[in-house]
Amino acid sequence: MSKIRVYDLAKKLGKSNTEMVELLTGLGISIKSHMSSIDEGLVPMVEESLNKAQEEASRQEIEAISTYPTVAVKDGASVSDVAALAGEKAGSAVKALMMEGLMLPATTRADEKILQILGKTFKKNFVFASEAPAQAPTKEEPAPAGDAVETVEAEPVEAPAQQPREEAPKQVSHKKLKAKDKKKKGRQDGDGELQPRPPIITVMGHVDHGKTTLLDNIRKTHVTEKEAGGITQHIGASRVEYNGNTLVFLDTPGHEAFTSMRARGAQVTDIAVLVVAADDGIKPQTVEAINHAKAAGVPIVVAVNKIDKPEAKPERVRQQLSDYGLVPEEWGGDTIMVDVAAKKGLHVDDLLEMLLLVAEMQELKANPKAPPSGTVIEANLDKGKGPVATVIVQEGTLHRGDIIHTGSAWGKIRAMIDDKGRNVNEAGPSMPVEVLGLESVPQPGEKFTTLSSEREARELISQSEFERRETDQSKAKRLTLEELYEKMQTEEIPQLRIVLKTDVQGSLEAFHSSLMKMSTDAVSINIVHEGVGRISESDVMLASASNAIIVGFNVRPDSNAKKIAENEGVQIRLYQVIYDMLDDVKAAMEGMLAPELREHTLGQAEIREIFRVPKVGNIAGCRVTEGLIRRSAKVRLIRDGVVFWSGELSSLKHFKDDVREIKAGNECGLSFEKFQDFRVGDVVEAYEILKEKKSLD
Repeated sequence: MSKIRVYDLAKKLGKSNTEMVELLTGLGISIKSHMSSIDEGLVPMVEESLNKAQEEASRQEIEAISTYPTVAVKDGASVSDVAALAGEKAGSAVKALMMEGLMLPATTRADEKILQILGKTFKKNFVFASEAPAQAPTKEEPAPAGDAVETVEAEPVEAPAQQPREEAPKQVSHKKLKAKDKKKKGRQDGDGELQPRPPIITVMGHVDHGKTTLLDNIRKTHVTEKEAGGITQHIGASRVEYNGNTLVFLDTPGHEAFTSMRARGAQVTDIAVLVVAADDGIKPQTVEAINHAKAAGVPIVVAVNKIDKPEAKPERVRQQLSDYGLVPEEWGGDTIMVDVAAKKGLHVDDLLEMLLLVAEMQELKANPKAPPSGTVIEANLDKGKGPVATVIVQEGTLHRGDIIHTGSAWGKIRAMIDDKGRNVNEAGPSMPVEVLGLESVPQPGEKFTTLSSEREARELISQSEFERRETDQSKAKRLTLEELYEKMQTEEIPQLRIVLKTDVQGSLEAFHSSLMKMSTDAVSINIVHEGVGRISESDVMLASASNAIIVGFNVRPDSNAKKIAENEGVQIRLYQVIYDMLDDVKAAMEGMLAPELREHTLGQAEIREIFRVPKVGNIAGCRVTEGLIRRSAKVRLIRDGVVFWSGELSSLKHFKDDVREIKAGNECGLSFEKFQDFRVGDVVEAYEILKEKKSLD
């Protein structure tokens, strides 16, 4: 019988891959994922089950809607108007439509389908005024008998002029997010003081692909015009209000800044936006950005920019991204991709809606009443202001006058300045502020906390400096090829992580192919990042964050990269002959294999007499009959051909002298670790466990 893929069946029946997998599993059909195949003979059963489920859901939905208060909506009303009638925000309505696969802005004119979706969401029976009954209840409580019930009508709001779209809005499936959304709504209110906080979003991508231009449009400012050559010169942090929600954006000058915070244990970013130009495609910095975001473990939302250009090929970009593990949702993957034109502002609202949706999935919360803490984003020494640090509050509320401590710096906050340049007295969760009043310049990526007194701050700084000196003196050489075996013992499947840099693309492809062929089921190779050109600071920070080594072929690290590698304990291996590199990597992989354990028998002795020594216990008087007995060996006691006890020796004596070993033909005295129940005639067998190094061959 012919087969059909689960994802093909899902497409045929208009279901998402996740929904189809759940349905098949519920029917008892054994599958692993949406890539599995099932017999086509099972399709009618699946369709019948699906139809029954839809009929039952429709019946329940109709019954539920009939109990909701009826609200009349005037013809021509927009989505935001309908939301206002229900006392809800326009953003909530847009989000509800997204959950049903409709990516529509709040200014869209409502139709029957939209009213049905919003009615189910807001628990209202929305009907157009022309179709409303003469008397329609609008309140939850029953209307008094005989009184006319007033219906509420929404005046149509003229939609603001919008730039023409080049294509219809994509109806990306987000139904697979509904289960988590329902789970969150059904939770008990047991989070105490935890409250929702704005998402912190990092914008990444290749140079000149439009990162800052996109932010410029979102923030309605002119950041690009102020910067030399239009290239971002520093980390900016800004808050953006959209549909009643707040988003915090970080614009990084390079991915090394992003990963340096990750390498120091500071997980600041909640979502990474990867900007890719539709007319340029995947570039080296794009790949680098993907690797950095994956190393940080944050969800990636792709903004395919410059779709307004004639040479734009967004589908080609999607295909390229799929090769790096970012498969679009519309292709059955998990990565949200939005086509935008940053300069014109085309589809930017769609991108913001997607970011809010991803943020809602993560259920980001913080306690504004907790002791304030957060992370230093950037810091510098200003001639007029002194040490200045840009920080993001992650927990609690930071106040002017608080004593702040970062590990390497401290101070009493004299002033706080927000992203709009205004002085503020407090900063809550996810709020970026510039802090003045520090005694010295802290390091980006350091965590900050507040203290009760300046004395406590000075003591902590002294302690931190002492610990830092101790760490520098005893910095572990964890990431050398020779010592990777011990480091990998805690991992289920040993993995050698490599950042690969070569002089030319041809060498890179040859090295990549050779290394990947060396992976086995016992130990694998993971190329965290690869590229052409010198070894940069970004490469070192990524290797540090990923616990990787750097392998270079005919390239050299620059001075800054070399210095950071020494500080971070990252090993850089440089080669000019490919076989030397392959031999070293093979040796490292073999060192990561768990050794094979083998027992080796040393010898035997027979107990011929038992001596009782006061305060010591029983001593076995023995004669070595075979091989030798070694003090450090493991022993087993054999009685009548059966192993009676196994353990270790506590002493080995020749007459009254302690000795390391006794050979065959000699007599000795043995005492055993925590064991006294031996008899004359018992045989003592000495053995040792040998570790034999495994080979990949």
